[in-house]
Amino acid sequence: MDLAQTLPGRFRGSLPGSLADFNPEYVVGVRGVRPRVWYVNSNNTNSSRDGRSWDGAFTTMVLAAAAVAADDIVCVAENHTETCTAAAHLVLNVAGVRWLGFGTGNRRPRVNFTTAVGADMDITGAGTLMRNFRFTGDIDALTNPVHLAAADIHLLDIVTEDVTGQATDFIVTTDDCDRLFISGWQHRGASAAGADTAITLVGGDDWVIEDFQIYGNFAVAAIENVTTAANRIRIGGGSRASYIWTENAADVAVTLHASTTGHVGPNINAMLQDNAANITEAFVGAAAQFFQPINIVNLAGESSMQTNITASTDA
Repeated sequence: MDLAQTLPGRFRGSLPGSLADFNPEYVVGVRGVRPRVWYVNSNNTNSSRDGRSWDGAFTTMVLAAAAVAADDIVCVAENHTETCTAAAHLVLNVAGVRWLGFGTGNRRPRVNFTTAVGADMDITGAGTLMRNFRFTGDIDALTNPVHLAAADIHLLDIVTEDVTGQATDFIVTTDDCDRLFISGWQHRGASAAGADTAITLVGGDDWVIEDFQIYGNFAVAAIENVTTAANRIRIGGGSRASYIWTENAADVAVTLHASTTGHVGPNINAMLQDNAANITEAFVGAAAQFFQPINIVNLAGESSMQTNITASTDA
C-alpha cells in the first residue's frame, strides 16, 4: 500500500497516490505543522469575516485572540484601531503567537486604552511576539495598560504614548517575565506631571531593554525596578544609542532594586530637568554594573558628561 493513502485527505495533494503529492509542511516529523495565518482590520466592511484573509479579516484583535492556536501568526492592518475599555479587555494568552502590525509611523495598528483607569492588554502567553504596534493612553491615570505576565515576550518597534493625561505606569511586568525583550521602543509621554514611570519591572530574570527613546515627566524613574529584584538584566547596549528625557525634578532615568544584577549601558544618553547635583543620582543600581558611555546633561545648551558613578580600578 502506498503510504500516502494512509494519510487523511487534508494532508495529501489534489492527485493522491504517491508520496510526492502531499505537502510536507503538514507532516509532523518532516517540517512540523505549518502555523495558520489570521488577519485583523477594524476597517473591514465585508459581511463575511472568518479571519482567514484580508477580505474576511476579523474587526478586532479580541476575536483573533479567541481563534488562534499556539505558534499562529496574526497580521493586523495599517490604521487598525483596537479600543480597550476595561481591565483584561484584550488578553493574549496563547503561547508563541506572533502579532505583526502593518503601516509606518502613526499608521501602524493602534491599541487605545480608554474609559477606565484599569483598562489594559494582558499578555499571558509565553513566547508572544508583537511587532510594529502603537499603544495610546486616552484616559488620565492609567495604571498598567500594557501588562506583561509571561516568559519570553518580545515587543519590537513599538510606541507607547500619552494622548489624554498621563499614564501612571505605561508598561508593567510581573515576576513571570523572564527573558523579556524590548527593542526599538519609543515612549511619547506627556510633559505635564502625573507619570511615575514609562516601564515598571517587577522581578523577572534575563530581560533586555535596548534601542529606546523615552520622554516624559517621571516622578519615580523612566525605567524602574524596585519592588522585586531581577537577575542578569541589560538596559541599553543595543545597535543604536538610547535616550531618556525626564521633565520631573526627581531627575531619575533608571533605578534598580538594590539586589538587581546585570548591565546598564553602554550608549545611553539622559537629559535631566534640574541644573543641580543630580548626575550620580540619575542612574541607581547598587548590585549592577555600569558600562560607559552613559552620558548625562542637566541643562539645555550644555554638553553632556559621563556618569560619575565610581569607576573600577586595577586594584
